[in-house]
This record gives sequence, structure tokens and C-alpha cells, in this order.
Amino acid sequence: MAMATCPACDAEVEVDEVDADVGDELSCPECGQNLVVGNTDPIELDFADDEDEEEEDDDDDDEDTEEVDDEDTDLDEEDDEEPEDGDWDE
Repeated sequence: MAMATCPACDAEVEVDEVDADVGDELSCPECGQNLVVGNTDPIELDFADDEDEEEEDDDDDDEDTEEVDDEDTDLDEEDDEEPEDGDWDE
């Protein structure tokens, strides 16, 4: 096992140098930071992209857009209920 340094807390992290490939993900045992193997000779660790969090943020944006679309649909339905022949209650 090789030792690499966590870029977040400087803790020593064990990495299996035989099986490690660039792009492999792991977590720091000290701080829990998601890390990725950035280099294998020597072993270097980098911060992992939090793709899950980005996807959740994107989903939230989509939900907000859908809510606005629903409100627009409700307004359109109200317009359909008005008399079309011009007879208005006064």
C-alpha cells in the first residue's frame, strides 16, 4: 500500500498502488472528503467532482421551471372559462 496526502486535511490516505487507476474515487478516512486518484506515479489525490450534488441542483432547477409552467397552465384554463361572445356581467 502507498500513502497519499488528502488535499483537504493533509491526512495520510492509504491507496492500493497496484490496483489504483487515474480517476478511481475514494474518501479520506479523517475528513470524509470525496477524492479521486489524479496520478499513479507518484500517487496523488485530488478533490472529486460532486456530480450527485450538481445533478440534484439541476433537478431542483427543473422542478422550479415545472412549477412555473403549471401556474401558466392554470391561468390559461381561467381564460377559457370567460364568455367568448362578449357578454360580460356588469
